[in-house]
Amino acid sequence: MNPPDERHLPRLAPVEAYGAGGFRFAGMSHKGSILALPSGIWAWPPKSVAEIDEASLSRVLGEKADIDIFLIGCGPEPVLLPLPLRERLRAAGIRFDTMPTRAAASTFNVLLGEGRRVAAALIAVE
Repeated sequence: MNPPDERHLPRLAPVEAYGAGGFRFAGMSHKGSILALPSGIWAWPPKSVAEIDEASLSRVLGEKADIDIFLIGCGPEPVLLPLPLRERLRAAGIRFDTMPTRAAASTFNVLLGEGRRVAAALIAVE
């Protein structure tokens, strides 16, 4: 198995655009899903909520002390996270909300602009 790609933008930035299977931020383009965390913006493997597991949230759990609200963009439709993941996030003290990626990206931008301690997991949409 190949090690995860460690390339990332080492700071947070607003999401400038989304769609066509990716995102634009900080004047750059990324194909695929992303994690926007206090440590920066990272490539994120899940392509659907069904692919989100504790391992895919390890960076989020590791940065929980610097996150007040965690937004999860679930793709084109709102989806409830599986109960074990909801329980794991709650046990870690992470407040979260799931919504379509479009709404999560917009909410992330507003909260980031307000200086809030926000993080987001955004599943890419076409």
